[in-house]
Amino acid sequence: MNTFKMNVKCRCLVEYDHVDELREAVSDPSLPRPLFPIGGGSNLLLTKDFPGTILHGAIKGIVRQDSGRVHVGAGVVWDEFCEWCASEGLWGPENLSYIPGEVGASAVQNIGAYGREVCELISSVECVDTHDAVVVRIPAEECGYAYRDSRFKHEWKWRYIVTGVIFKVSETPVPILDYGHVREAVIERFGQDAIDHLSPGMIRETVTSIRKSKLPEVSELGSAGSFFRNPYVTAEHYASIQQIALRDGLGPVPHFEVGEGLVKVPAAWMIDKCGWKGRGHGGAAVYEKQPLVIVNGSGNAAPEDVMALAAEIQSSIKEKFGVDLEREVEYV
Repeated sequence: MNTFKMNVKCRCLVEYDHVDELREAVSDPSLPRPLFPIGGGSNLLLTKDFPGTILHGAIKGIVRQDSGRVHVGAGVVWDEFCEWCASEGLWGPENLSYIPGEVGASAVQNIGAYGREVCELISSVECVDTHDAVVVRIPAEECGYAYRDSRFKHEWKWRYIVTGVIFKVSETPVPILDYGHVREAVIERFGQDAIDHLSPGMIRETVTSIRKSKLPEVSELGSAGSFFRNPYVTAEHYASIQQIALRDGLGPVPHFEVGEGLVKVPAAWMIDKCGWKGRGHGGAAVYEKQPLVIVNGSGNAAPEDVMALAAEIQSSIKEKFGVDLEREVEYV
């Protein structure tokens, strides 16, 4: 039940497919504490046997509401929601296609790709409050969304368990093409004229193809997706990275200006230029096609292998570029 395929156990596992079942579980004093909710088990590294109760949500259902809103159960596979929207001609999540995990986790992690963050689509998040087992609906503007971040990962981590998400979608075309060569890939796939009659399904198909070409299938090779966040650095720091790249013949430094004098530098580029692609530690390795991904290369990697490899990568990036890489993957 974890995409890294770590061989660990929990003391107790509770699966639920209805909100009332979750309310009963969080109110049950006999369940071993702490309680820890998981969805598809992605974006996690289970480092050891868990002493408490894992709560696995399986609340399904996609319901179209008024005013461009869609209510989606937290247990719906994220990519199935993307596929549903595309089939309905609804714009919004197409750039986020083929990201592993479930809808509930998407609202916690604030997943993002190819110029889109899921927080831009969220209207509100439905949760069970573990303090008193009541159901609450939290507006998106109160969730503290930021790059790969939310209050659910910090002060709300042990309090709210997501049961459903209300998304904002659009029947009016709102394509996002100018990030990660999506426009060029669409033209290559569908022809130059495609830009004038795009559908969400066309962008979804293109993004899915890009991701499949760069990322491992978790059913075949264990991983937790992107292991590190792309760092934001000051303009001055970016200039120093450029100087290092020029000195060492590393080529141009890809970057994206994000406002407020900050620049996003791809972590994958730095990891690659430090020579990590394909290298490993024990049973863990940096994926040869995408250095942002650490894989369970042998199929029997220990959590310690992954943590040691991640620490070595962070140390080398700090030494060469002066950048502190932050993990996107949560250690549990």
